[in-house]
Amino acid sequence: MMRIILFLLTNMAVLFVFNIILTLTGIQAQDATGLLILAALFGFGGSLVSLFMSKSMAKRAVGAQVITQPRNEQEQWLLYTVQAQARKAGLPMPEVAIYHSADVNAFATGASKKNSLVAVSTGLLNSMTRDEAEAVLAHEVSHIANGDMVTMTLLQGVLNTFVIFVSRMIAKVVASNRDGETSSGMYFMVAMVLEVVFGFLASIIAMWFSRYREFHADAGSAELVGKQKMIAALKRLQSLHEPQQLEGELAAFAINGKRGNALAALFMSHPPLEKRIEALQKLN
Repeated sequence: MMRIILFLLTNMAVLFVFNIILTLTGIQAQDATGLLILAALFGFGGSLVSLFMSKSMAKRAVGAQVITQPRNEQEQWLLYTVQAQARKAGLPMPEVAIYHSADVNAFATGASKKNSLVAVSTGLLNSMTRDEAEAVLAHEVSHIANGDMVTMTLLQGVLNTFVIFVSRMIAKVVASNRDGETSSGMYFMVAMVLEVVFGFLASIIAMWFSRYREFHADAGSAELVGKQKMIAALKRLQSLHEPQQLEGELAAFAINGKRGNALAALFMSHPPLEKRIEALQKLN
């Protein structure tokens, strides 16, 4: 969840800055083809900047401390486990970090398989058995092996391009008078409002893709450490999260959100835990 939220927020911030620059410099495409090229340049530029900043942003956001020299048996186990899983998955050794949080969580991020990070919370380490934690680590290693951050970047680049192109095409029509003259102020305001609206809708597609990739990461974990360990880890998450009642917008960001809220489900980065467990049980 953490890597997806940070990626999307950074992407939106970069796009906003790019739009300000375009407006202040007066750079505008003269036709639809030129606008499409401009939208693609800035659309993919925003997602690529987000990708390359993802690891450093994630470290700062949670205060993750990268393990260079293990200070205790727990850190030694973490390094050894991730190293063994990375070797089995055919990956270079990612950075391994711990961050202090009561949340039971872990995430993987980074611009490439050679520049990646696996981070785990103290809450997870204190709440799960070694087998369960091993499965969660394997899940994150699988995200790296599957190249999910790069694939998300490409998808977000396409979505950004669509959002910018359609927003500015509509804005040009709205801001033009009968003589074909365009009010720059009106054009900017309409374009910005539409980009927010279409960006909000585009995030539904991004979250759908994230949920889809979670099933693949679960399957990757099952391949690395066995499906029973991954099922046990998900059941542990169920027992830890189901009793909690999150209010309002927080429910949409829970790993196991409230049932029956179809709108909130559209914006969840992870599928319901019961569906993930069911999918694992069907694996051979």
